[in-house]
Amino acid sequence: MEPNDTAHDPALASAQFSGKYVQYHLWLMAIVLCMTIVMIPLLVIILPIVAITRSIEVKRLECSLTTKNLRVRRGVLNRVEQTVPLEKITDLAVHQNLLMRWMNLEAISVETAGQSSVGALVQLVAVDNAREFRDRVLSQRDLVMGVSDDMPARNTQAAPVSDAATLGEIRDVLLRIESLLQDQRHES
Repeated sequence: MEPNDTAHDPALASAQFSGKYVQYHLWLMAIVLCMTIVMIPLLVIILPIVAITRSIEVKRLECSLTTKNLRVRRGVLNRVEQTVPLEKITDLAVHQNLLMRWMNLEAISVETAGQSSVGALVQLVAVDNAREFRDRVLSQRDLVMGVSDDMPARNTQAAPVSDAATLGEIRDVLLRIESLLQDQRHES
């Protein structure tokens, strides 16, 4: 599918970003610079640059839920578009750090199966109604995967029933090994 081809995969919902997005990043940068003490004089130079870039960034930031994917577009100088298939999403976490709580903001972190990096694949800061958007994405994911509310979610961690005999054999082998090791200790 082409990145801009939305005719075959129409948007069902879009995340809206808070007007406090720029303020959050300004406070965050000010705190970091003040913690370094040496950088405090540069606040008057760095904060206006952050304000301008984040204002442009929030205008270009898009997150849309389609029938099969979660599509995120972001970036000022370096434009990035990420398309995450809904069936690969394992978790959509809503979280707040101390500054976010103070500003009444929430962020969404998207984690996927087979993710090679540590942390979230996609992180969206200052999402309005983050919990509602998360629930909408998870509901659509369940529809795509064929899971309904009356049906328990798929448990990919549980061993199939046919593996019970194999697990029993492994247990028996481990018990024999443990017995042999105890006999060797008593002989020594």
